[in-house]
Amino acid sequence: MSLEQKINSLFSEYTFIPDEFRLDKPIIQDEYLINGELRHWDGPTQEVLSPVCIKTDTGVVCKPLGSFPLLTEREALDALDAAVKAYDNGLGLWPTMSIEERIEHIEEFIRRMKEKRKEVTILLSWEIGKSIKDSEKEFDRTVQYIVDTVRALKDLDRVSSRFQIEENIIAQIRRSPLGVVLCMGPYNYPLNETYSTLIPALIMGNTVVFKPPRHGVLLHTPLLEPFRDSFPPGVINSIYGRGQKIITPLMSTGKIDVFAFIGSSKVADGLKKLHPKTHRLRSVLGLDAKNVAIILPDADMDIAISECLLGALSYNGQRCTAIKLIYVHSRIADEFLARFTEAIGKLKFGMPWEDNVLITPLPEPDKPQYLAGLVEDAKIHGAQVINKCGGTINETFFYPAVLYPVNNKMRIYYEEQFGPVIPVLPF
Repeated sequence: MSLEQKINSLFSEYTFIPDEFRLDKPIIQDEYLINGELRHWDGPTQEVLSPVCIKTDTGVVCKPLGSFPLLTEREALDALDAAVKAYDNGLGLWPTMSIEERIEHIEEFIRRMKEKRKEVTILLSWEIGKSIKDSEKEFDRTVQYIVDTVRALKDLDRVSSRFQIEENIIAQIRRSPLGVVLCMGPYNYPLNETYSTLIPALIMGNTVVFKPPRHGVLLHTPLLEPFRDSFPPGVINSIYGRGQKIITPLMSTGKIDVFAFIGSSKVADGLKKLHPKTHRLRSVLGLDAKNVAIILPDADMDIAISECLLGALSYNGQRCTAIKLIYVHSRIADEFLARFTEAIGKLKFGMPWEDNVLITPLPEPDKPQYLAGLVEDAKIHGAQVINKCGGTINETFFYPAVLYPVNNKMRIYYEEQFGPVIPVLPF
């Protein structure tokens, strides 16, 4: 079977999916966590479609996974009020609790979270097309991150318990919580990167309102009960829905003390401007990146190729830290490109449940067309797709495209592609 045929026959019937990976029943999430209770929602919902497509009698369709609530401003403000009340200007139960007691609650959550590993990783894989192996790694890394955060706080507490003397003044320096934190994570690491802000915020005594990313919502469903059962009421609250309807009113109240966001700078700028006290709003941001790899003429070619492959295409290049632009010295450009494109041709692509798969379907519905637009723009300005079948699309799947030679007239030179398009520039 040719490469093009393999791409075009990527999706199969549901019966060919391994039993342990199947989702036979839709996940109808009709609950959200506010003030220590799981409240039922019977209003409008958003259907969740997997990037994994299924062959049916009527054609190839994205598999429906379930739905989540489209909450309104009222529910969002209820969540915020619960967090504000639980914090109580730093006098609430959670912010005044000892570090040892807060750690006990976090460790209880870790225990309950581990029990949900299989449910979360299966949903993670289905929702964003991440391989099951990488989904399991993300879950395990997140658990380890929480354990490491607890350990770091213990070390910090030991250091801050000491007295310091400066200019004849004896002092003890302690860290205190900041207030109500709004946590919003990205779809590419919807568990790990969301929790990388949420957990430190909690463990230091802040109260939290968190909104899962647009893609990667259902995977948080199994963790709502562990959150409810591990923390006092109002300490952790979840909201779901369209950002304009639920995040805009939250920021506009001025009651958000810390904005923890991982996403685009454009969205972050827009949300920060909504806050009436922008200079008092503390921001913890992880934003856009256009990371560059530079290959010098004396580079070890084997290492350069393997690192560029991993850097540019791990999880389809959908990582903040992914390589988004490759500069290669003109003296070795031909050799690098020949070996690099050959290596891409050997990469395994397919469904998330397949062993050692690297390239999988993309979770954003319009992403293949966006990437195709970048490729066409580059062609207009003098670049070529130099790898076989580069840029071939099959529904939600986009086969990696290597563009060469790229110049600064092209959109791909400036825009963060966040996908498997690899621009290469000679220097």
